[in-house]
Amino acid sequence: MRLENKKVIALVSEDFEDLELWYPVMRLREEGAEVHLIGEKAKETYKGKYGVPALSDYAFSDVKASDYDAILVPGGWAPDKLRRYPEVLEMVKYMDEHQKPIGQICHAGWVLISAKILDGRNVTSTPGIKDDMENAGAIWHDEAVVVDGHIISSRRPPDLPPYAKAFADVLATQ
Repeated sequence: MRLENKKVIALVSEDFEDLELWYPVMRLREEGAEVHLIGEKAKETYKGKYGVPALSDYAFSDVKASDYDAILVPGGWAPDKLRRYPEVLEMVKYMDEHQKPIGQICHAGWVLISAKILDGRNVTSTPGIKDDMENAGAIWHDEAVVVDGHIISSRRPPDLPPYAKAFADVLATQ
């Protein structure tokens, strides 16, 4: 199990894109990673866009980014809510400053934009936020997955297989 002893934060909020949360979480757990769902409140059930529930393990205020090896930000409409929490932005900034893997897919780029970590970085996202990404200084690519050091980005659910593999590959080298 190449990801044994790796701890990962998976952020969660209402209206996350169901597959963009659960596919990477299951893929990482399958390889031995310990993945915690972190939301505004601990032990809160959040519903995905298509109704799939996610029960948070901890609240944002309960965790320290320094206790984790990586962070996943799902897409859907959740990123627009997640980026409003200073604790979330601090987690993302910490991961960036310490070169720990940051996974973002679809609209999750909004969280990285609000954390102000995209200037000069190569990324992708849903084409719907391409302008937002570029306005934040990112170099946007229309590709299934883009890896720029510790930032792993992807466009949408059909890209989940290469995205989850790329994220696991980067995490395995940490």
